[in-house]
Amino acid sequence: MQQVERRSSEERYREAFAAAGLHKSHLVSPVFVSEKPSKIDAMPGMAVMPLGKLSQHIQSIADSGISSIIVFGIPKSRDSSGSAAADRNGIVQQAVRAIKSSFGGPICIATDVCICQYNLSGHCGLVRNDDRVDNDSTLDMLAEIASSHAEAGADIVAPSSMMDGQVFAIKSALSSRGLKATRILSYSAKHASSLYTPFRSAAFARPSLPIDKSSYQVSYANPRQALMEVETDINEGADMVMIKPALAYLDLVRMVKDRFDLPVAVQNVSGEYAMIKAAAMKGWIDEEEWKVFSLASIRRAGADRIVSYFSLDAAKYL
Repeated sequence: MQQVERRSSEERYREAFAAAGLHKSHLVSPVFVSEKPSKIDAMPGMAVMPLGKLSQHIQSIADSGISSIIVFGIPKSRDSSGSAAADRNGIVQQAVRAIKSSFGGPICIATDVCICQYNLSGHCGLVRNDDRVDNDSTLDMLAEIASSHAEAGADIVAPSSMMDGQVFAIKSALSSRGLKATRILSYSAKHASSLYTPFRSAAFARPSLPIDKSSYQVSYANPRQALMEVETDINEGADMVMIKPALAYLDLVRMVKDRFDLPVAVQNVSGEYAMIKAAAMKGWIDEEEWKVFSLASIRRAGADRIVSYFSLDAAKYL
């Protein structure tokens, strides 16, 4: 009879990460920042950080060995144009300055560049009177937002609005203002998906508002379009490209990694986080096992950077 080898869960998880080649340097921890703290009901264990407690939170990330974060701002006021997003004294801009002042270079700061949290429609672009998103006027706004983040000290700006020409517009603005050192991580293949709903519950003024973004986000059924979007962003000067969501698009991650000579980032989105949390709370799955194995699968598919709400949990096995 064969002897059964008994290994601890921790040993199995470490082995899974080692086999996938996952290291702490691959992980990016998302940070929600607002004027006041709040829990995110749809994302158990996650919270919105006020500026006053931000340094303490970033210290906990640094103590885990993770050195990269991406900042999402939640403003105290919104308008039809999302003007607060480009405010030099806006929530993200203040957060970036505070983090750089306290932690300096060891923490690499990426910032989400979009207007969806800042406007009344919830769309990623400016909405015209005919209820259509105006791509061209949105580009000017995105360039202003990205420039304000870079001036505050962001190492990477990450346009997530999926507007045509967003990388070129931002790169041109950064170059003209002497901010060439700031890199661009473009959300190149951001698919239309209900898996963003938990994030919206935290970030939007009206989280229950139905929002159809299929006119500018990528269809899950069209990988050719996704590859074209990635190639376009690379040609416009992106330093890194993003695929989002993660788990249903691992084949696309591998396609992009094999086809293009550029770092590939993947966002393990809020809905993916919430599904694992919810199933575990019901006792249907082993939470620890599946957050480990899902991250290992993303890395195995070829992701160079993984934005995940499970980053701090995973770090203890790395």
